[in-house]
Amino acid sequence: MFSEAKAVQPAPSLRSASGCLLRYQRYQAASAVPGELVVIAPGFRREQTHFRELARHLAAAGLETVTVESCNQRLWTGAHQRQARDLQLVATALGARRVIYVGHSAGGLAALLAGRADPRTVGVVTLDLVDAEQLGIPAAQHLTVPLVALSGEPSPCNAQNNGLAVVAANPRAQLERIAGANHCDFEAPTDWRCRLLCVPAPASTAALEQAARQVRIIQLTTAALQSLRSRAPPD
Repeated sequence: MFSEAKAVQPAPSLRSASGCLLRYQRYQAASAVPGELVVIAPGFRREQTHFRELARHLAAAGLETVTVESCNQRLWTGAHQRQARDLQLVATALGARRVIYVGHSAGGLAALLAGRADPRTVGVVTLDLVDAEQLGIPAAQHLTVPLVALSGEPSPCNAQNNGLAVVAANPRAQLERIAGANHCDFEAPTDWRCRLLCVPAPASTAALEQAARQVRIIQLTTAALQSLRSRAPPD
């Protein structure tokens, strides 16, 4: 879909504070600013491969990027705070000094929590954010860096857009509504499991239309990240 960027093999020795193995994939950017890093968190029990197109596109645009897969989530818990700490752990392991956290669905909540807690954060971007355990609103209220949110149509998979209340809690947040977008459109590539759970049959559209929405979401996300990067003060 987009230009290829060099991917570096995961670091198998990096472990969460809980002891489980954190899988991540780093995408190098030839023109990246040293110390700048974009950290991407997939949604609840989703794989980092669902964000490889976004990561490749960001790297091709000069933004060093890493996708991080949660090893703490279980069917009965999203472990959102722990996932947020794991995102920060990976950023530290990769020597980041300026970080933009990005996340989809529950990963958007983890990105917000990480961005609120990490003093290296220069911005947070959420993709169809889903709030849980009433964690999102206080985090958004106390976030001191810019927040950009992309949001699709309401559905059970995005808790009927409950993330919009989180975004509204931050008076400086920027919201971009993607007309017609379902929860799976924020992944690229997505898979049949997401479509089965999150795309009602009447709302199903041709593959070309879905691909067009995915491209637009990736382009909007890239533009948001470049804007955050340019507005951030230097070290």
